[in-house]
Amino acid sequence: MATELPPPPVIENEPTEVADGVFVIPDGRVPLVPNVGIVLGDRAVLVVDTGMGPRNGETVRGHAERLASGRRLFLTLTHFHPEHGYGAQAFADRAVTFYNRTQLEELRQKGAGYLELFKTFGDTVAAELEGVELVEPDIVYDGAADPDLGGRRAELRPWGQAHTLGDQTVFLPEQRVLFAGDLVEERCFAIFPWFPPDDVDVDGHRWIEVLRELERLEPDVVVPGHGEVGGVEVIATAREYIEQLRDETERLAGAGRSEDEVAAELDRSFRELHPDWAQPEWIDFGARCFYAAFAGEASGRS
Repeated sequence: MATELPPPPVIENEPTEVADGVFVIPDGRVPLVPNVGIVLGDRAVLVVDTGMGPRNGETVRGHAERLASGRRLFLTLTHFHPEHGYGAQAFADRAVTFYNRTQLEELRQKGAGYLELFKTFGDTVAAELEGVELVEPDIVYDGAADPDLGGRRAELRPWGQAHTLGDQTVFLPEQRVLFAGDLVEERCFAIFPWFPPDDVDVDGHRWIEVLRELERLEPDVVVPGHGEVGGVEVIATAREYIEQLRDETERLAGAGRSEDEVAAELDRSFRELHPDWAQPEWIDFGARCFYAAFAGEASGRS
């Protein structure tokens, strides 16, 4: 029997209005396609994430320009990973781009390596990454940035080490809308980029703390990195899963199970617990990340 190939990572959906003047291009639950935001102000329009590669970036820019009707474009990214930001070149000379400083540093240090890594994910992924140019921002901020779109403020906030070193959210306080990037997924297992020795910067413990902080914002609308738009319960569900993964990893590791044994056991059990969730391959990576943290803590105590 032939194996069904995944759909190409191409943005195909139209923008959907999720709050007054706030649009999301939904991912359609296609792997390596993110939810993309377009926020309208009186004077400017903010785009949140671009999709992967020049073609997706041009598609997003086209939607943004149509909705902007001549207003100025701003662009920001939730983090540096290819499916979220490697279409930024389509906005060059057409938008003012904002990154937080850690995000920029991470792009400089890891961007080329992630480009080559993602090209190994299959021919359709490699095709979207042809001709990618890594784009540096027009504005780099430390601590916070609040671009005024005209009658609407967007709060750009970095959260430090969690899913990546430079995770950023975009919160619209008047509309109570939160763009969470890959800090939050909906019916999708948390993406742990645990790739030793090349990249071990994901921090599951810190990630849980960040999610608690995001819950305290009490957003009415949460736009996850991947999956359906929802309310604050989407953040709570994401946090509870990572907490369960942490607790079960530490329980099994404390009982003397090896890393491979722990990863295999949790891969099986969480697939059974959430049979309708996407991308279960990330369970293994998350378990190994928490196992390494537990082993390091145990070593420090001895």
